[in-house]
Amino acid sequence: MDWMAWTWPTAAFFATIAALLVLFTMLAIRFPETPRVGVLRIETTRGDRLFITLLGSAFLNLAWLGLAPWPQWGALILCAGWAAAVFRWV
Repeated sequence: MDWMAWTWPTAAFFATIAALLVLFTMLAIRFPETPRVGVLRIETTRGDRLFITLLGSAFLNLAWLGLAPWPQWGALILCAGWAAAVFRWV
């Protein structure tokens, strides 16, 4: 497949997403949860919060690429903080 740019970071990204989906599926089977209401005033489960985290992280990374002159590692740190906040308060 010469047309695809499969680099190690790209493969690591998709492997991480796959691992998260498997982990959250196993957690849902082993420890079922009831939805909770956070600051958004909507009921969310672990999976919902994961989706919100991934979607927000995508936008944070795009904004970082377009607006920040610093390396992308800074966006990773920002996204880790975003994930912690979403899983704590949403």
